[in-house]
Amino acid sequence: MKKFSYYILLTLTIAVLAACTDDSEVGTDTSAASDSNSTSGDIVLSLPSDAVSLDPHGSNDSPSEKVRSHIYEGLVAQDENLEIVPELATEWEQVDDTTWHFTLREGVMFHDGSPFNAEVAKANFDRLLDPSRGSTRAFVLEMIEEVNVVDEQTLEIVTQYPFAPLPGHLTHGAGNIISKALIDEDYQYALDEAGVDMTLEEYYALRESGGAEHEEVASQISEFTGTKAEQHPVGTGYLQYEDRQPGESTTLARFADYWDGPASFDTLTLKVVPEAGSRVAELETGSSHAIADVPSSDIARIENDEDLSLARSQSVAIEYIGINTQSEPLDDVRVRKAITHAFNKQAVLEGVYNGAGIVADSPLAPNVFGYDENLETLDYDMDKARALLEEAGYADGFSLNIMVNNDNPERVDTAIWLQESLAELNIDLEIQQLEWGAFLDATGEGKHDMFIMSWGNSTGDPDNALTPLFHSSRLGSPGNRAFLENDEVDSLLDAARQESDTEAREALYGEVQQILIDEAPAIFIMHPQYMNAYSNRLDGLTIDSYDQFNFKNATLEEE
Repeated sequence: MKKFSYYILLTLTIAVLAACTDDSEVGTDTSAASDSNSTSGDIVLSLPSDAVSLDPHGSNDSPSEKVRSHIYEGLVAQDENLEIVPELATEWEQVDDTTWHFTLREGVMFHDGSPFNAEVAKANFDRLLDPSRGSTRAFVLEMIEEVNVVDEQTLEIVTQYPFAPLPGHLTHGAGNIISKALIDEDYQYALDEAGVDMTLEEYYALRESGGAEHEEVASQISEFTGTKAEQHPVGTGYLQYEDRQPGESTTLARFADYWDGPASFDTLTLKVVPEAGSRVAELETGSSHAIADVPSSDIARIENDEDLSLARSQSVAIEYIGINTQSEPLDDVRVRKAITHAFNKQAVLEGVYNGAGIVADSPLAPNVFGYDENLETLDYDMDKARALLEEAGYADGFSLNIMVNNDNPERVDTAIWLQESLAELNIDLEIQQLEWGAFLDATGEGKHDMFIMSWGNSTGDPDNALTPLFHSSRLGSPGNRAFLENDEVDSLLDAARQESDTEAREALYGEVQQILIDEAPAIFIMHPQYMNAYSNRLDGLTIDSYDQFNFKNATLEEE
């Protein structure tokens, strides 16, 4: 048996004092946080986009996770070295190739006062994988075949096939846990609204047995599942839901009974401020105490202000231009390759992103397992681009659209850069700027020719970096917005996620990466640096390697 010992839960600490030179100088004194009577007011974090869903089994997008991460917790988490560490589970062991046991933390309470235990954990995984929920995040844990309650504090997870990176996948937000009382309320509401004459217990029994009858009922209630979980989310996190003004803000309040000691402030307001310059102004005026997604063009503005600090971290994410492989003429690989050759990654990295990142060869960052440094890439070459278009019969050009979210000026500028480059090839590229939610809907439904997006690989494993974006089972909103259907890619990805031999698994991912370069369903631009900023009045803030803020030990000095 493989045994995993207890680790102290850590997150990547971003220096919160301008003069800090190493972690030993970071101001992370947690004594105030341990005093339940000590609070330091109301913290405001400005974000470029609003959450799409507050349900951890809802949408699979970063803006939503920036809100949900304070409300919910999973069985396990990751530290600053991407190592798996305990959260709601204290230890875990792999019993055999497909069976895992998790020992759950005792004394954990939900925001509604109900206790956390194995029954609650099972209810969450059953809900995530229930087709009635229709979760776009279910793919993260779709390898789970069954979840069993061994005893109150022991949970058993059985996978359909050997799946070594299961603990890593459980660190994804899809594995976050909500109150069973809320789950029951949510299902009961769905059954009632759908007019299904069935008790909650009868539905759960039907779901357990599966089959056509369950599929029929699941289809009937799917329109309504998630409604209650969205209206008043309940987790075990250090903050609890208080109020929400869609499109404007979400307010979370200190949870006094948090198992690891309460936070030392009263509320966290996550304010939606789409325009980047306005977010910086919010910080400068003190209206916000921290802001997300600082454009590289504002680096000097932040660094030259003695009252502010810039937090940088190199991500394992990929910023990419997706190409709809089922949209004519992009269904011709020669056209996709031509467009890729016409894009100067290094120039865009320097000219648009001010060097805040590293050029990407593939979807995998160099420090992620499976990255192949010997890949043959499609480099910037306008002559090759012209030759490929002529070979494909498109020397006279054609028209395309590219969709970008309107709250990200760097993506807009990247689109403009590509627009100007493609104009040299007689290709007319129309740029469509959409609000984040509308952008997700449109690209999920395949209404685009091209789009610009990022993928955070929030498990740190190559499976999560590649399968969601390029496996044919993920077409559309689950992640494969390039609508790539390639049998060889599917086969290699399926084999790699089941392979237990490290070297063999690494080789499979090397093959996949080269095929993706050759098929050109995307232009892999860069692995960006995350850049956020905060007031020097704010101490104890941490930001992890997936760009998630943690205010658990934060304090706010009075003005």
